[in-house]
This record gives sequence, C-alpha cells and structure tokens, in this order.
Amino acid sequence: MFKAVIAGYSRSPFTMARKGALIDVKPVNMLAEVVKSLVDKSKINKEDIEDIVIGCAFQVGEQCFNIGKLVTFLTDMKIQTSGMTVDRWCGSSMEAIHIAAGKIAMGSGKVFICGGVESMTRVNTGFDSLPYPYDGKDNPNVYFSMGTTAENVAKKYNISRKEQQEFAIQSHTKAHEAQSSGKFKNEIVPIGDCDVDGNIRPNSTQEKLDGLKLAFDQEGTVTAATSSPLTDGASAVLICEENYAKENDLEILGRIVSTAVEGCKPDYMGLGPIGASKKALQRANLTIDKIDIVEINEAFASQSIACVKDLGIDLKKVNLDGGALALGHPLGATGSRITGKASELLIRENKKYALSTQCIGLGMGIATIIETVQ
Repeated sequence: MFKAVIAGYSRSPFTMARKGALIDVKPVNMLAEVVKSLVDKSKINKEDIEDIVIGCAFQVGEQCFNIGKLVTFLTDMKIQTSGMTVDRWCGSSMEAIHIAAGKIAMGSGKVFICGGVESMTRVNTGFDSLPYPYDGKDNPNVYFSMGTTAENVAKKYNISRKEQQEFAIQSHTKAHEAQSSGKFKNEIVPIGDCDVDGNIRPNSTQEKLDGLKLAFDQEGTVTAATSSPLTDGASAVLICEENYAKENDLEILGRIVSTAVEGCKPDYMGLGPIGASKKALQRANLTIDKIDIVEINEAFASQSIACVKDLGIDLKKVNLDGGALALGHPLGATGSRITGKASELLIRENKKYALSTQCIGLGMGIATIIETVQ
C-alpha cells in the first residue's frame, strides 16, 4: 500500500470576521494566495498535481460553485488538474486530507493539495446551527446552537467558568509568544497588507474575563472569551505519495499513519474528538502516552478541556503555539491548519507522533495521527 506524507503547509492570517483585515477579500482569492505560496515554497511541480481538495463549511454566496475547482484557474494549474469541495462542517479540510490519503493508498494519484477556506464575514450564520430554522422544529434532537452544546459539556464534566477562562488565557499567551518570536512567520502567507493574525489578546486576565457577560445561558459558564471567535481565513497542505516526495527532494513534515471519524450525540458535539481519537490510536496501534504533539481545535474551552481530560492528554503537549480561542476558527480552514501545524511541530520539536483532532457540529469528531519520517 502506498503511504501519504505531508510535504508542505501554509495559511493566511486569521482575522476577525466582519471587523478584521480580510473582510473585503473574496474567499477564493484568499485561498488562491495560500495555494500559490504553498506551491512556490514546496517547489512541487504543478504538472504533477492530481486534484485540489478544499473544505468549506458554508458553501453559499461567494463560497459556492465548487471553490476547489475555481482555485485551479486562479493559480495557473494545468487544465487537467481537477478540484472538489468537501463539507464535513468544521472538519471539512481535515476530511480533504483524509480523501487524498485514501486516494494515494489506492494508487489513484501521487500529489494533492488539500485545504480549506471560510470567510465568516460572508456567511449569515456563524455559530447559529440553524441555516434552515424550520428543521429545528422538525428535528429538535438534532439541531442545537453550538453554544448550547458547549454549556452541556461544561455541565457534564463540571468545568467551571474559571477553568475555561484559564484555558483561554493560556491559548492567548502561547499564541502571543509564538507571534512575537516569529514562529508563525514560515506558515503565514500575507494577504495584501495583512500578514499577522488578528484575534490574539495577550493581555487577557481572569479579572478582565470575569467582566464578560455569559454568551448562551444566563445561568451557565461560557462567554465570548471561552468560545472561538468568528474568523476569516484559509489554509492548505501538500499531500504526496511518500516515494514521490523522496524522489523529488520534497521536505517531508510527517507521514499520515491513521485517520478516523466517529459520531456522537449532537447536543454534546464537542466530545467528538474523544471517540475519533481513540479510533485513530487503535488503528495506528498506539496509546495516547506515545503521542508527543496534540493539536485540538479549541471550538470552545469547555469541550477542549473535556476531551483532553477524557483522553488523558498531558496539557504540556497541547496546542504549543495556541489554539482557536486565540487564533480563531474559520470553519472550513481549521482542519488543514491544525494538521499542517501538528506536522510542522514534529519537526520543530524533534518529536515522533502527533495527533490533530476536532469536534464537528451535528455530533461528530475527526482525527489524524502523523509520524516523523526518518
């Protein structure tokens, strides 16, 4: 069986939706800049690219019409290069990676660009899980506000507001340190004049966060500070067959060892990474203590804490350069960001195994395990 490796990773700055520096940038243009940079940086031969697989959660307006194929025209790909757009909601771009890895394993191509984009400025919903509200009446046990699910998880695991806020503060602190020390420089592609992330709040403190109003339940614990901000952004990774990467002297960031998805109760969707990660670990014949680097999407502090606790992960291994609470969560782009980041961290930190994982609305989780290539 052919093996898939990650041979490059790039992303745009992640900036606040409706207020940030990327509000006037069309999603396909943002994505095109990221893809062009990834191709240039990796020195891949564009003629060899089989397919561009792009995740996008809300394929409406300027994000419709198969943005995965549209980007081939804006990046001067050969006309034979195909393109597709994937929707597994928040897990869309990680699913794009899984699709490419599966095709490589079957011998159906050697080079793929996988990524995602979301301009949450340009969609009318954000964390409202009811794009068609009448369905909420027909299916009350399926459609839930994402904020409600975060509150449910906090209650189930007895996670206090203070604990959630401390997790968020640490995310901002790590992201600020990474930004200040240039750790994002190699991964961020400038979009116009914007070359830095726009959501990081380095001066976050318990006292400041205590002053915020509750966001979803006036008797709950979740606030805007412990929820990932609505964000505009794009990301992409280069997925290649391992022998092809070696023969063409590409930098290999990591080998994809296993992948998994698993469903869970929609009203506890934030727990999706637990089942998916356990399944991926089993398929890789690994235990959680063997994982050195963990990139978990911080959709909410409560669900991130619950998953870390349930899986028995050492917090020192989690989101070394901060997570979505600080960087933001452009839905379709997050999966390829955290998977690319996890593989990049394996090289930087000289480690062996990494796990990237996410919760997904409607009750799902997705996970990828990566290992270094000697």
